Amino acid sequence: MIAPRYIPVVFKQVWRHRTRSMLTIAGVTVAMFLFIAVQALQKGVHDATSITAADQTLVVYRENRFCPATSRLPERYLERIVRVPGVAEVIPMKVVVNNCRAALDVITYRGVPAEDLTLLGRRWVVTAGSLENWKGRADAAIVGEHLAARRGFKVGESFDSSGVTVNIAAIIRSDEPQDQNVAYVHLPFLQQAAAGGGVGVVTQFSVKVADPTRLEQVGKAIDDEFRTESEPTTTRSEKAFVAQAGQDIVEIVGFTRLLGWGCLAAVLALVANAIVLSVQDRIKEHAVLQTLGFGSGLIARLIIAEGVVIGLIGGVLGAALAVGVVGYGRFSISAEGLSVNVSASPRVILTGLAIAAGVGILAGLAPAWQAGRREIAQCFRAV
Repeated sequence: MIAPRYIPVVFKQVWRHRTRSMLTIAGVTVAMFLFIAVQALQKGVHDATSITAADQTLVVYRENRFCPATSRLPERYLERIVRVPGVAEVIPMKVVVNNCRAALDVITYRGVPAEDLTLLGRRWVVTAGSLENWKGRADAAIVGEHLAARRGFKVGESFDSSGVTVNIAAIIRSDEPQDQNVAYVHLPFLQQAAAGGGVGVVTQFSVKVADPTRLEQVGKAIDDEFRTESEPTTTRSEKAFVAQAGQDIVEIVGFTRLLGWGCLAAVLALVANAIVLSVQDRIKEHAVLQTLGFGSGLIARLIIAEGVVIGLIGGVLGAALAVGVVGYGRFSISAEGLSVNVSASPRVILTGLAIAAGVGILAGLAPAWQAGRREIAQCFRAV
């Protein structure tokens, strides 16, 4: 846009009015922090609920039930689900949560059979402890790294939630959002320790199909198998299940898009106001620059560059603050035992910085156009 030799001039103009520039940058920082935080939340919802062609997992739940405490299915359904054509793997699960409503800090237990740990472990990376420790102790728990970081859990410690006390045998890392905020425990232990249900009763079945293209057909076949039973089922893809269970969260996050656009409008107004005031203070200086041979186009580009510099400085500070807060807090929104993680990915950050630079350009267009059209005589007659 401008030659590199003019870049120091741009920074000197920004630094001339330190208080004004710093206040403007502070406003941009706050606005970009909010914008990137909102985008990180929206990304979490997208990752947890967007169905792709490669999805192979179904969730079999009790029909017309929502909270895990009300979904009770006989564990014996396992044998019949395995025989449904297209089913590759089935894992019975009992889910216990300390808060079934939408909340930021929820502890979710998932009880699974010890023999199915190998199936789940294929997507895990153990960061502390070992899976063998879990197999050797009835009250052992495998904790997702986000839950461990949020609560400060360490291997060997015990914790209690929903009246169930467990000992941490391992901490795991996983790309699956639902693995990051749960504690996996032994199914028989949780069936006996948790209130409600009892031995032989589970909350859901996690089913992996052999052919992802037949996901819906297999789900319908499972529901048809139990349609006449006293405990009928509803089977959906895992991400569709998350979207249904967290419908309130999805709607709230959708509303936050307005907040994101409001932040951009605030940035535009702040930067534009700062540049307009700066240009008005330098009308005579622009006349001198024109006298020295600076063309009106160059002066206009210098003014636009000021907006870009202010926008990028505020954008970088806001992005760094958002990444620090989101990374340190390991935030997630849970509803009915299912989690939506808040994560600021590199793509979200780069998008925010690009928008900050774009807003700086837009904010500088009007004052740059006005300054570029002024003749030397008009400038000298100005105050």
